[in-house]
Amino acid sequence: MTRLFISRDSTALSLGAEQVAQAVQEHAAAEKLNVEIVRNGSRGLFWLEPLIEVETNTGRVAYGPVQASDIPGLFAAGLLSGAEHPLYVGDIEQLPYFKNQQRLTFARVGLTDPVSLDDYLAHEGYRGLRNALGLQPADIVKQITDSGLRGRGGAAFPTGIKWNTVLNAPSEQKYIVCNADEGDSGTFSDRMIMEGDPFVLIEGMTIAGLAVGATQGYIYLRVEYPHAQLALNQAIAAANAAGYLGENILNSGKTFHLEVRLGAGAYICGEETSLLESLEGKRGMVRFKPPLPAIVGLFGKPTVVNNVISLASVPIILDRGGEYYRDFGVGRSRGTLPLQLAGNIKHPGLFEAAFGMTLRELLYDYGGGSASGRPIRAVQVGGPLGAYVHESQFDTPLDYEAFAAVSAVLGHGGVVVHDDTVDMAEMARYAMEFCVEESCGKCTPCRIGSTRGVEVIDRIVNGERKQQNAELLRDLCNTMTFGSLCAMGGMTPYPVLSALNHFPEDFGLQTPVKA
Repeated sequence: MTRLFISRDSTALSLGAEQVAQAVQEHAAAEKLNVEIVRNGSRGLFWLEPLIEVETNTGRVAYGPVQASDIPGLFAAGLLSGAEHPLYVGDIEQLPYFKNQQRLTFARVGLTDPVSLDDYLAHEGYRGLRNALGLQPADIVKQITDSGLRGRGGAAFPTGIKWNTVLNAPSEQKYIVCNADEGDSGTFSDRMIMEGDPFVLIEGMTIAGLAVGATQGYIYLRVEYPHAQLALNQAIAAANAAGYLGENILNSGKTFHLEVRLGAGAYICGEETSLLESLEGKRGMVRFKPPLPAIVGLFGKPTVVNNVISLASVPIILDRGGEYYRDFGVGRSRGTLPLQLAGNIKHPGLFEAAFGMTLRELLYDYGGGSASGRPIRAVQVGGPLGAYVHESQFDTPLDYEAFAAVSAVLGHGGVVVHDDTVDMAEMARYAMEFCVEESCGKCTPCRIGSTRGVEVIDRIVNGERKQQNAELLRDLCNTMTFGSLCAMGGMTPYPVLSALNHFPEDFGLQTPVKA
């Protein structure tokens, strides 16, 4: 029996992986070949998808990008023995793009069958949970605190502090909520984990429950992720059946239940308090803070709200210890961050690395430069509310404080690339327009400010009192930054001001205007 690995990841499917798998199955059946197709997660090298990996006596050998029409020729050339072919890639793990990563959170993605519990256990799965079951809650929280793990959803708040707050909040009921409403443009690491290794998220949430005394967890999943929903529900069912979830986990006397709940397609529900409102069945609108969700969260109870990657990082910390995880990274940015390369880039995909690599290294050494071959002019890091980074800032290390120092954000690690044909005034307008569309409407600076922002940018571009309107735009951004209830309005000025500061010529201005 020869095993072939073909991804079930959404990106691979969009590029034809399902048709490739079907063609392989039909050809193998017609030729009476003894073949097993394993639908794994994606290795994250999207320019090679659909990818086929063949298990040979000397290891896995890859071919890509493969289309269904290539299958007869591949079999004829000796696919099952790993023979040479124009689509031959070799050992994926030896390619510089893959080999130079530090895969901690994504260690199993692309390697295993995502919904096979046996596969997960065979690749060091649930070792963190077993260790956690032997610790007191405060000791679990200490491991997370010692690791230096910070929220991977954008705010970068220390995870250990959040967990400790919930642990010490007196309540008969507490909750763990996973924010899987991954709505930022150019981000897909949450989706890749949920589709490619759902057990690691389930294990991380179970450990979180043990750490703070929560018995119920919810994964608030973006409605646009049907493949993730399927994988998560399959994995949750398998974990329940095997005693890794539910009552009396692994005969420990501990309880943790987990459910997937679908969002309603609102970007604002990526903000934690709006998410909680939606989870309670209400319209997704921002809550005033304080009180913090850690004290008064879901249904008024103490609640841990963490992003997918934050929770998926927990098992390795409990398996190998907080100090092991802390040894990766620089400064206050510890561990690794799955960086997502998208936009005008030659090698789009996921690259997990320790904090500290420069943006230039990522873009050119691994991303391969722009797909168009033209110079890279601007890079938006951190989603649609992230600043546009100018070429002069490409040597900034990828860590939270270094990006903050240049008025940018690292956020969820999304990197969207633009070449020198981009119109940055248009990009600034898009940021304001995005806020108009996605604002929950609760606060005036966000609701009205973004609408006025679109109008002011239009006046600048149309040549109407350029200097005065540029000053007005800065004043408006200042109001939004300091007057908005949440990051939706508070961060929309980041892309607008960065475009205005670094690319004034696109607005018809000679130099950046000072308010």
